Parts: sequence; structure tokens; C-alpha cells
Amino acid sequence: MASSTHFSLTFKPSPSPLFSNVPRARFTTARPIASRFKILASQTGFFSRLGRLIKEKAKSDVEKVFSGFSKTRDNLAVIDELLLYWNLADTDRVLDELEEALLVSDFGPRITIKIVESLREDILSGKLKSGSEIKDALKKSMLDLLTTKGSNTELQLGFRKPAVIMIVGVNGGGKTTSLGKLAHRLKNEGAKILMAAGDTFRAAASDQLEIWAERTGCEIVVAEKENAKAASVLSQAVKRGKEEGFDVVLCDTSGRLHTNYSLMEELIACKKAVGKVIRGAPNEILLVLDGNTGLNMLPQAREFNEVVGITGFILTKLDGSARGGCVVSVVDELGIPVKFVGVGEGVEDLQPFDADAFINAIFS
Repeated sequence: MASSTHFSLTFKPSPSPLFSNVPRARFTTARPIASRFKILASQTGFFSRLGRLIKEKAKSDVEKVFSGFSKTRDNLAVIDELLLYWNLADTDRVLDELEEALLVSDFGPRITIKIVESLREDILSGKLKSGSEIKDALKKSMLDLLTTKGSNTELQLGFRKPAVIMIVGVNGGGKTTSLGKLAHRLKNEGAKILMAAGDTFRAAASDQLEIWAERTGCEIVVAEKENAKAASVLSQAVKRGKEEGFDVVLCDTSGRLHTNYSLMEELIACKKAVGKVIRGAPNEILLVLDGNTGLNMLPQAREFNEVVGITGFILTKLDGSARGGCVVSVVDELGIPVKFVGVGEGVEDLQPFDADAFINAIFS
């Protein structure tokens, strides 16, 4: 068997922008954004470095995460008030109100009861003796849960070129927008990105993705005819990605209710189609979940995971929600990591998920 080619990142001055015009029937080419890195073959670690670079960006963009979770933080501000003048005689009342604050922010009953009872036990045994110690213990419990059950937050892109990422979810969750923002992040780290317009049900979906392709400087494969099968479009895109040396193929899919089993079956066909082109593909299947739905996202997550095997979550619209506890709930319930969170409308506002930054943002 031929050995697999590996890739790495090296610094190189940005090239001059180029333009190319390609018929829309097959694909369109948008203006590339100047890249800070060059991709070289026959060197190791491109995809692993790419994953680390994106993760490191999360640590430098803490302010975005902090501001993005302001509504959840406001909901939980009562905890500071409760613990400020805490004393042992107030334990039951304080813990009851703490439990209510966590439930209102959609941490879910299982997590909430488990953590509150653990705090009660440590308080009564004398391990926790002040309000600040109780808050630190609360934050540590949440962080331990996220890092234990959802630790693998970096993109897992394998070692074959191209890596394939499928984006799935229900209608209106923000799939296409998330794909565009993810393309922007990957492109800025030097990856050559090909988009695949696999949402063949919604009339405006291809047009929307083409706008993102133009905006991010990526190329795109669209259906050649009406009523094309999504699996066919994705297969065509992955073939082109393989033949033309793209690093990552980002595959959009049609929005579907998790209760519509015929449409869910189509996702299986899409997954099989790309796997026939590149063994082991897709490398990631990311489920986009609307943060405004809170705990209602859990049935969606369970169904999608059962059908196609979700590898990570993208939680969107969290900047407009006070239900940020759902981040912890979905990881606790399914043991699948959150890989990105949407904390604003801007192209930079799809943030790589960092558990420490998240906990500090909501319990500041």
C-alpha cells in the first residue's frame, strides 16, 4: 500500500491575490484571502498543527467568549450575591437558590442535583468553609465534567488529503453560516478549502453558500442540475478535492427534523458516498445546535448521533441566549465534545470551544 502523504505549516509572505472565473454549473472560484502559511507536502503534522492552531486561537479570543455569554452570566450573577455573606446556618436556603439559578440557565436537573448535593456534602463535612471556596468548587465541578466527558475539542482531520467535514442539523440552526465561518478560520490558517453545496432541498441554499465562498475566498461545488442528489454533489466535491489537492472539503447538508426518518436516511447515503471516495471519510460530522433551544436540543442530538455518529457539536446563537448551561448538559448527556460556539454575528464569532474560557465567562 502506498504511504500516505503528510502536511505541515511553514511561514511564508502572503501571495498576491488572484482571480479566476469558472462556470457556475460546476463550481465557482472566489478571490483568495492572503494566507500567513504555506502548505507543504511530504512533511508531517499539517492537520494536527491546524487543529492546535485553531484551539490556540480560542485562548487569545477570550474577550469574544466573555461577551458572548453575557446573558447567561447575568442569570448566574445571583450566585455571587448568595455566597457573598454565606454562613453555615444558611446552607439549605443558599443551595436551594443556587439550584434554581443553575436550572434556569439550562444546566439540567441531573447535573444540577449532582453538583448541589456534592457541595452540600463538602460544606457539612467542613471541606468548604467560605463563599469563595463554594464558588471555586462549583466551577471545578463544571470544568471537570467538560474536560472528562468532552475533552477532544480539537478538529480531528486525520492524515489523508483532503480531510472531509460534514455539517448537519435541523432547519434554521445556522448550518450554512457556521460552515462559512469555519471555512474562514481554516482558510486564515493556510488551508486550501473546497465547499460542497449539499443542501439540495432549499432553493436559496446554494446561493447562500456561494456568497460565503466569495466572502472567504474559497471554491465551491454546486449541483449541476435541479433535483440532484445530495450524496452525488458531496461525492463530486470530495473527488475534486482529492484530484486538485485541497486540504479540507466542507460539506453542507439539507436541514431536517430529527423525526423525519427518510431525510435522516439521506444523511447515511451522504456519509457512505464520501467514504467511497476517501476511505475513513468524513473525518468529522459536526452537528449544529441552536443555543436558544436550550435543553430541547438533546433529543435532536441523540437522534443525529444514532443515525450518523456525531463527532462534535457547534452550538450557535449563544450570545442571544441566557441558557448557556446547555453546553454542559449536552456534553454530560452524550459524551460528545463541543468543538465550536457561536457568540455573535461576525465572521470571527464562531469560536473554538475552550472549557476554561467558557467556565470563566459564565461564572466570572
